[in-house]
Amino acid sequence: MNRTIGLILIVVGIAMLIWTGFTYTKKEKLVDAGPIQISADREKSVNWPPYVGGIILVAGVIVLVTSKKK
Repeated sequence: MNRTIGLILIVVGIAMLIWTGFTYTKKEKLVDAGPIQISADREKSVNWPPYVGGIILVAGVIVLVTSKKK
């Protein structure tokens, strides 16, 4: 079980080091006056610092190394 968690943390850590964020589009209502509705597409972004991926990668390596072999 711990080996699986360690491998998952390693993969997530590497992915977070490669991709430092992503953007998505959200539709927001600007005006809602009875039957008249005006909406606009807004671009939102989600970013994380690269050191977070490094921390997760190191944690995965530690979990993998310290897991007991069967």
